[in-house]
Amino acid sequence: MPTLFKDAVCDLDRRHIVPLSGGKDSTALAVYMLENHPELPLEFVFTDTGAELPETYSYLKRFEAIFDVKINRVTALDLPELKVRSKGGRRSPFDVLLSEVYSGFLPNPQARWCTRMLKIKPFEHFVGDDQAFSYIGIRADENREGFRNGPKRTADSDGARAKPVAISDKHNIEPVYPLKDLGFGLQDVRDLLLNSGLGLPPYYDWRSRSGCYFCFYQQIGEWQGLKERHPELFEAAKTYEKVKENGRRFTWTQSRSLEELEMIEERHEAPVGEPEDGCAICHL
Repeated sequence: MPTLFKDAVCDLDRRHIVPLSGGKDSTALAVYMLENHPELPLEFVFTDTGAELPETYSYLKRFEAIFDVKINRVTALDLPELKVRSKGGRRSPFDVLLSEVYSGFLPNPQARWCTRMLKIKPFEHFVGDDQAFSYIGIRADENREGFRNGPKRTADSDGARAKPVAISDKHNIEPVYPLKDLGFGLQDVRDLLLNSGLGLPPYYDWRSRSGCYFCFYQQIGEWQGLKERHPELFEAAKTYEKVKENGRRFTWTQSRSLEELEMIEERHEAPVGEPEDGCAICHL
């Protein structure tokens, strides 16, 4: 069971960690914590895949500048089990795992190794064995059962429901849901960010979520938006797609390659509203 927010803020024996994705909800939560609980030794952490949107990197820098805080930036290259000799090369953490661990097998909704290896494990490495609260930006007006680390589970014969959204299953990392406990909804999050002077992440003009520029959860309109806003990243995403000699296709979307997507003449709109799928540590 998650710890209630009112109880977590009274416990000074644990670390108080706010994971940031560059999305509106986790950022609004960070702003709220800074403005309302300056007595806490807050730690902010961003797990960088090396493939985030440029808008995400600039937004996090603005957050640091406005609130005069430091965000800890961690990557999968920090993981000792990967035995990466140098972090100064050109390859991103995603590229290292794709080629050296997963043999070119692209992640997809059924095999989200990117979430586990590029986001969750670096976060857990950052926490270590310390007792810690992980403050998660789930709002009171949403029920994102798709936002979890493992396969979605539905009610079974005993009436058990899927467990609450959590970034980590480690017992020393206790999830806390301040926005949910406080009754904060979408408009509250928007108002908090606008009133703080930080504003909303600019990519929401054409995209429904934060995360990697080649995220496989993107819909057609978002891929088209990527091509319009960042054509170099769209071309980079295309280079990952492969067709093996046996005819097996490795593409970002299940139904078509990005080259095939480019041939769609109709301009699709970006999704309206909140995405119901995705990964908490990437998209909140």
